[in-house]
Amino acid sequence: MKLPVVIPVYNSPYIDEVIEDVYSLGYEILVVDDGSTTAVNSSLPRVEVLHHKENMGKGEAILTGAKRVKELGYSAFVTFDGDKQHISSEIAKLIDGYKEDAIVIGNRDFSGENVPDSSKFGRKFSNFWVFLETFKMLGDTQSGLRIYPTSILDLKIKNRRFDFEIEVLSLHSYRGKEIVDVEVACYYPPQEERVSHFDKVKDNIRLTQAHTKLMIQRYLFLRGWLWE
Repeated sequence: MKLPVVIPVYNSPYIDEVIEDVYSLGYEILVVDDGSTTAVNSSLPRVEVLHHKENMGKGEAILTGAKRVKELGYSAFVTFDGDKQHISSEIAKLIDGYKEDAIVIGNRDFSGENVPDSSKFGRKFSNFWVFLETFKMLGDTQSGLRIYPTSILDLKIKNRRFDFEIEVLSLHSYRGKEIVDVEVACYYPPQEERVSHFDKVKDNIRLTQAHTKLMIQRYLFLRGWLWE
């Protein structure tokens, strides 16, 4: 089973390397350039590049990719970050674990070198809140290596940045749909080589607001029980 790979990217110096790596395994690739300072382009066959005129957020880039994937006749797609953290050979593990209309998450192995303590804590913190929101014990709710069904386009998702990756799990779950965890290896480069556009102040505020709203809707307004 081959699924297209959507790579959302914003100002990554590694994007050409990431594209070539995924391309070497035979996947059809959709790169969504989310307003990078230097526009991303590729002349490789099986690679299509979509452009946002300005930075609109990772979630919006994923949704842009999802719309194009649906136009191409696919019902699901892989998301793969452009920062060189994901390992392209691990995509096959997600595809092997895919079930129709499920979200599959690549649960990254954090036992290797260079994984910062802040990432380990952030993942545990996120997993805890997502469990309260969905009653699903998930291993890595912050992983960008995922398979999404194109049915996420039907969800009323309000968040468009990093908080998108949390909200989509809850809203998908509220429809009674499955989320699958798959163990994957990952690569954390040394500190000086890392690329991240996660704003520790702004994005943590957005994540806190997203979790707060989901908790209120879940427990005060019974979202997921009485309505989606």
